[in-house]
Amino acid sequence: MSDPAHIRPPRGRATIRDVAALAGVGIKTVSRVINHEANVSVATREKVEQAVVALNFTPNQGAGALRRGDRKTLTLGLLLDAVDNPFSAAIHRAVEGAAWERQTAVFGASFGEDPERERALVEAFTRRRVDGLVLTTISDDHTYLQTERDQGVPVVFVDRPPRGLEADTVLTDNREAAVTAVSHLLAHGHRHIAFLSDDLEVSTARERHLGYSETLRGAGVVPGPVVTGIRSVDAAYDAVEALVAGPDRPTALFASQNLVSIGAIRALHDLGLQHEVAMVGFDDVFLADMLEPALTVVAQDPAEMGRTAAARVFARLDGDDSPAVTSVVPATLVVRGSGEIPPAR
Repeated sequence: MSDPAHIRPPRGRATIRDVAALAGVGIKTVSRVINHEANVSVATREKVEQAVVALNFTPNQGAGALRRGDRKTLTLGLLLDAVDNPFSAAIHRAVEGAAWERQTAVFGASFGEDPERERALVEAFTRRRVDGLVLTTISDDHTYLQTERDQGVPVVFVDRPPRGLEADTVLTDNREAAVTAVSHLLAHGHRHIAFLSDDLEVSTARERHLGYSETLRGAGVVPGPVVTGIRSVDAAYDAVEALVAGPDRPTALFASQNLVSIGAIRALHDLGLQHEVAMVGFDDVFLADMLEPALTVVAQDPAEMGRTAAARVFARLDGDDSPAVTSVVPATLVVRGSGEIPPAR
């Protein structure tokens, strides 16, 4: 037989049949070798390994799962709002880090606040037989995932809770974090605090608005102005520019999302108001501590949220069949300067 090391690989991806033919053995023997099973002679194992190298053969993980009987593909599906958002990116890195330790690959995708895209991506994951799902979602009905749950696929929601489905969930207490932010501004003398947010149909934005309005009313302060539906840095810039140009300029801003914070910061600096209008952001932003004044924020811990979500998925895969749990990762007030500016007399 020709030396396997000098055989030109076939065009296209090599199959287990190609390996078996080149090594002169049966398909079951190749399967035993690549799955590190016993009952294969040293000489035969060497012939198969040489054929694998010569053909640049990569085992089909899904087919291997069927042969092994555990049906595991060593993959997870991870769905996030926007992979370029620093918050989402931190969750992604944490899930990948935990999965790497379990020799598991992560398929990541983002839905961009589009419920139809969300469902299409989840379907794409499940068609590929991922072992588990970690999901941030926008749709208001998650019963479409019940079939996967019934088939034993663990589903963990992160950042936003499920609707119509009992599942493990990892959250920040968004309402309480907003209470902390607004209380901080009240403590520094502000009574005219604007709320800037993305769409209130998103559960996190809705909870943050609730914390904002309840805290002000509890202090005897009328909430407002409120600007919602902000979905970009530029939109946040325009919103702040309009607010401060009006006759009833707020003395403080509560920016309830990181991209909103970035746009608000730029507007205040461009207008020369960064030392006159106080601001507290929700989520930390890159180089926030290098600004002048540095940005005060209520910081979530997306890395811990990602690690916790991954831990729940793997616990389920390892056989944990206890009732669904909700894990709350605390947010922290980081005082840096912008939230401590007093209102102008």
